[in-house]
Amino acid sequence: MIAHISGKIAEKFNGSIIVDVSGVGYEVIVPQYEYDKAMLDNSIKLYTYHHIREQSQELFGFSSLAAKKIFELLITVQGIGPKAGIAIMSLGDYEQVRNAIANEDSKYIQKANGVGKKSAERVIVDLKDKVGIATSYNAEEEKVNGDISGDEALEALVALGFNLKDAILSLKDIPEDLPVSERVKIALKNGI
Repeated sequence: MIAHISGKIAEKFNGSIIVDVSGVGYEVIVPQYEYDKAMLDNSIKLYTYHHIREQSQELFGFSSLAAKKIFELLITVQGIGPKAGIAIMSLGDYEQVRNAIANEDSKYIQKANGVGKKSAERVIVDLKDKVGIATSYNAEEEKVNGDISGDEALEALVALGFNLKDAILSLKDIPEDLPVSERVKIALKNGI
């Protein structure tokens, strides 16, 4: 399994980017926000999900481990495959998607290409208890206040094996101005 890819962006097309890793190009399907910020010849590291089917193999990539974990949760839902999962992840950054699920906002999930009302409701029912607590979320504006995307302490806890919900809960009362290593130590010491 390919866990992550690091290299230079060689090409972009139709929601995919080609990452040149020492002369070998890997095509990686990414969410729209990743595609939009990807610039040719820039270095990039993507955490990947390697999807293998009888007729094909596909790589799906995310700039954070937390985003990859949300994607992996999405594709566990019956009727949500990798293409629908990437469509849901393309609605906004991973924190917006996570908050929509935590806030039981099926209309937000339903906006993804190929995701109907029943599938969106199934995502909410199956995942609302697995994605963690909601940060403040305004469904009308689709913006997140108190955004935790890019939180290195959160990503470190996920990498250590915490599920996203437990990682968020364990960091909830720890001041964000502390160094990342200190926040992680406190979270591990306190447990959940």
